[in-house]
Amino acid sequence: MTKPLGTSNFTLVLIIFVYLIACCFHFHIVECQCQKPTKRKASLFIFGDSLFDVGNNNYINTTTLDQANFWPYGETYFKFPTGRFSDGRLISDFIAEYAKLPLLPPFLQPGRKHSYYNGANFASAGAGALVTTFQGSVIDMETQLKNFKKVKTWLGNKLGKGKSQKILSNAVYLFSIGSNDYLSLFVTNSSMQISPQYQQMVVGNLTTIVQEIYKIGGRKFGFLNLGDLGCLPGLRMLNSSSKNGCLEKASNMAKLHNVELYNKLLKMEKQLKGFKYSLYEFNSSLRERIDHPAKYGINESKIACCGIGRFRGIHSCGGKRPVGHKFELCQDPNMHVFWDSYHLTETIYHQMAAEMWNGPSNFKSLFQCL
Repeated sequence: MTKPLGTSNFTLVLIIFVYLIACCFHFHIVECQCQKPTKRKASLFIFGDSLFDVGNNNYINTTTLDQANFWPYGETYFKFPTGRFSDGRLISDFIAEYAKLPLLPPFLQPGRKHSYYNGANFASAGAGALVTTFQGSVIDMETQLKNFKKVKTWLGNKLGKGKSQKILSNAVYLFSIGSNDYLSLFVTNSSMQISPQYQQMVVGNLTTIVQEIYKIGGRKFGFLNLGDLGCLPGLRMLNSSSKNGCLEKASNMAKLHNVELYNKLLKMEKQLKGFKYSLYEFNSSLRERIDHPAKYGINESKIACCGIGRFRGIHSCGGKRPVGHKFELCQDPNMHVFWDSYHLTETIYHQMAAEMWNGPSNFKSLFQCL
């Protein structure tokens, strides 16, 4: 005969039970260790810029500055250009793989039977959080949100309100946006004076989109903060010829943006019931590889693999852009941090995705906890 639990033992069991329930229903994503699997794979919806664009810009009226659908883009993994700004796959591709999802095609890709049960990719190279950033040449964030709402309608028509809402609330929403809001000020010779209000406006526009998705039912969000913009070959070369360091003004903009984003997400976590997020330290991860390349199996951390000029910072990779037809191409992209003037190699994206999934940001937890 089983002996009844004593009062103290019963209390201990009750405390443990309450703690486990709390873990899955209210936690900061960086710390939660809840391993409860979902009954169905969580879908993945991807928003942002060229870090995540898998070819949406192939299908819009834009310039080759915001397209990568020509050789040598895609040369290592796909063996042909897909529209991704790299020699191969992107962080978002690896995240989909880790989540046991297929590679998500561009939302705008025509000529295929669209199915959005696994998610969708809305990202557009050149897009910023502000609608005015490269306006007319990119799919701005408001339009990306409209495209997501079309997917919401599609799911509702296919599954009915209840089941489609379940998919949306269990889905993960991944964002990489903001770099172009600052880069555009340098590449267009803008006279705009940057102030803290500018960073607040950029982050405010991003979080407004996030709150719209939250209202629709989204609860689980992933973010990349901004990389060290001044260290991109395209901006590093803007320093005087006597200086080989990063362009400090651009790097400082990214730092201020990242502080604003960090603080804003903390507030949203407190204000929005059920809001869960993961924030990946893209900035320090990139800087670590620039400063200590050998530690990550890299030989070259300043000069891009593809481009021309100082640090190969002129954005001429592929020879199809207005800046000129000449470009140089390295022998082995795997040995470089930077693929072209502004983007990274597949090797670096793969390393970062693994860090993002398993590291302190614990992105994996978003797919494991309801």
